[in-house]
Amino acid sequence: MTDARERSAAASATVDVLVVGAGPVGLTLANILGARGLRVLVAEERDVLIDYPRGVGLDDESMRAFQSIGLAKHVERHLIPNQILRFVNGRGELLAEMAPSEAQFGWPRRNGFVQPLVDAELLEGLRRFATVEVCWSTPMQTMREGEDGVVVELLGNGLPRQVRARYVVGCDGGRSRTRRIIGTSFDGVTSATRWLVVDLAHDPLGTPNSYVGADPERPYASISIAHGIRRFEFMLMDGETDTEVDDLGFVRKLLGRHVPRPEDSEIIAYRIYTHHSRIAGEFGRGRIFIAGDAAHLMPVWQGQGYNSGVRDAVNLGWKLAAVCSGQAEPALLTTYDEERRGHARAMIDLSTTVGRVISVRNKRLAWLRDRVLRSASALPVLKRYILEMRFKPMPRYETGAVVARPGKTSPVGRMFIQPEVVTENGRCLLDEALGSWFAVLCWNNDPTAVLGKRSVEAWRTIGARLVAVVPAAQIGQTSYGDDVTVVGDPGQLKAWFDAHNESVLFLRPDRFVAAAGIAQDAGLLSTQLLSVLGMEKHLVDNVSDATAV
Repeated sequence: MTDARERSAAASATVDVLVVGAGPVGLTLANILGARGLRVLVAEERDVLIDYPRGVGLDDESMRAFQSIGLAKHVERHLIPNQILRFVNGRGELLAEMAPSEAQFGWPRRNGFVQPLVDAELLEGLRRFATVEVCWSTPMQTMREGEDGVVVELLGNGLPRQVRARYVVGCDGGRSRTRRIIGTSFDGVTSATRWLVVDLAHDPLGTPNSYVGADPERPYASISIAHGIRRFEFMLMDGETDTEVDDLGFVRKLLGRHVPRPEDSEIIAYRIYTHHSRIAGEFGRGRIFIAGDAAHLMPVWQGQGYNSGVRDAVNLGWKLAAVCSGQAEPALLTTYDEERRGHARAMIDLSTTVGRVISVRNKRLAWLRDRVLRSASALPVLKRYILEMRFKPMPRYETGAVVARPGKTSPVGRMFIQPEVVTENGRCLLDEALGSWFAVLCWNNDPTAVLGKRSVEAWRTIGARLVAVVPAAQIGQTSYGDDVTVVGDPGQLKAWFDAHNESVLFLRPDRFVAAAGIAQDAGLLSTQLLSVLGMEKHLVDNVSDATAV
């Protein structure tokens, strides 16, 4: 394939989407859009990718996103899967442990990773798309929105130039210039407490274990990530000045409590940072959007800053692709803020709360905390709740690009599972059979029969995949429509359908359930969903739909 061009000035004067920032969020978004054939320009003010580790935790949702853009196997090379995280007190006694064993979305729930190497895989992935350009040393200066696009002034190698984009997405970090241009707030707080992060090569401990030390003397974290890197993070005290901390002797002194010979440790980098708990007043205005750290910042304690940004990219990416390709009306883009804000807020609150629990300095309060956590871990129900990370807020969209159904058990607005399935070509994860766009999934039914001709033609026009799920032993024994993908279920999908009344699912490209119901209601649900998505124009009026009511 033709390589995407990486240079300091882009040749294209007009693009579908201008992405400001070549961090993980911008690169993920550009891969999503590039895979759909959109013209994309990524403008980055730095001259290269950041080369030191930052994020260290990657979750199953992000891995599923990377799978959707064909890069999961590349990213997987830089992971420690099924990473266990242990919370200990000042004496090293175990308070709680997070070791989730489930992989309901197809990937381990916790993975240690090396961010620069994963970001490099995302950048390399853009070379597959001739319609995507990456411009380094190109800061964005100003934007001016018009009726049919946004005029953006860029500065490449000191030379001003102008680009017209149908839409702009600012993935330009916590100090986002894009956020300031749209004039939205950045509400929340910045902690007064500073932390020192130290990354070591040739992990001096050499174990896969990771710890958060709730030590009232000095709270810390010790995290194993891939390729022999160990991260330490230490809370800094009020009297410790930046000048004092920015000294190799001071750094080695802190390491000395955890590493037998700190003077022999090879330090990759160390730096001071503070924790922020902030969220933008709007995630977009008109044709300009913000994502990742530009839209929200959260403390590191749940490792969700990176992952929340990837969720933003996935949610906004498929909607931009649908609108820019003419499949959906622009109103679909308003659901980005509607769907992502609440979940980002929940992640910020959880991360902030965990940080406060860990960072207790008062010894009596720390003793009380330790006792409560140990007592909770002694109860099987609470222990499993912590062990399996069931406290982690999962996105559930009750409004937005969904046909909402009442009831706590409704799958609508939730991410669908991804078990391994059987096809005529062998075994694979479900998403490989579903494709990368919309899918209509039926249990033990022919989707072309239950949808009706009108809906079938609409979904075919959009490029959706029609999928029938049957018991694995029936693969090759069924005779559904020629364009129906048949997947065999070894048991996990049946278990899911056993627990729900719905037998027909309409899955969005991000694998959230957009609508669900019984087979007889499939035609009606299809019509309702296409209307919600702004895609009703694909319904052909002169084709009857026997299931529509």
